[in-house]
Amino acid sequence: MLLPRKAIATPFIICVGILGVALIQFPQLQKLIASKQSVSVETLEKEIKSESLRLNFLKKTPSFGYDNFIADLVYLNFSQYFGDDEVRDKTGYGLSPEYFEVILKRDPRFLAAYRSLSISTSLYAAMPERAIALSEKGLKSLSPFVPDKSYYPWRYKGIDELLFLGNAQAAQKSFATAANWASKFSDPESQLVANTSQKTAEFLSRNPNSKYAQISTWAMVLNNQVDERTRKRAIREIESLGGKVIKTPEGNNKILFPPKD
Repeated sequence: MLLPRKAIATPFIICVGILGVALIQFPQLQKLIASKQSVSVETLEKEIKSESLRLNFLKKTPSFGYDNFIADLVYLNFSQYFGDDEVRDKTGYGLSPEYFEVILKRDPRFLAAYRSLSISTSLYAAMPERAIALSEKGLKSLSPFVPDKSYYPWRYKGIDELLFLGNAQAAQKSFATAANWASKFSDPESQLVANTSQKTAEFLSRNPNSKYAQISTWAMVLNNQVDERTRKRAIREIESLGGKVIKTPEGNNKILFPPKD
């Protein structure tokens, strides 16, 4: 027997309403930003726990065809979370991978998310294994041509594998894949990515402990429009490996490699 349309529509409307509340209602943590000077760590931790519950809800809730919309809104939430340095200095960046589990599950072709995932989760939250695992899931939905410039997530994955896990073999494969995908395009940006990724992969294939490869990889981080803290970290790591970073008159970064690898 067919159910009346009203009987079918009611649960659907209820579900959409619940989903809307979870998405539109910004976490209380954002409301504390204006008064963060007087907010205790205990209060912030409670709000982070509440935000974690909201993200867990979004992981399990059906999207009703609004996957991209959900991914965009959660990414905006993440941007506020990650950008509040004062609060993050008190509580850390532990929620970062939780945001991206929602974002990349809903929209695995959201390329900007992979860069933010690498920086926030590997570099700031010190969870490179989690970042790589989330990237690997998302990469299953990418191809060399869809979406445009889909070679970048392979580069971010290679960076995490080399710099934060020390897994040169895995990094070599990731950079080689990035080079292969980028080489299919003739534009200058893609050709530059293909060339630099291929050189890094070759360095690693010859010498898994290559300083040149590590310096080149930190240079990728440095030139990736990162925040000031990440920029300083990249320069510090390059210098510790024997390289130097020089600012050109055009405002670009020029890397000087040590005499020997």
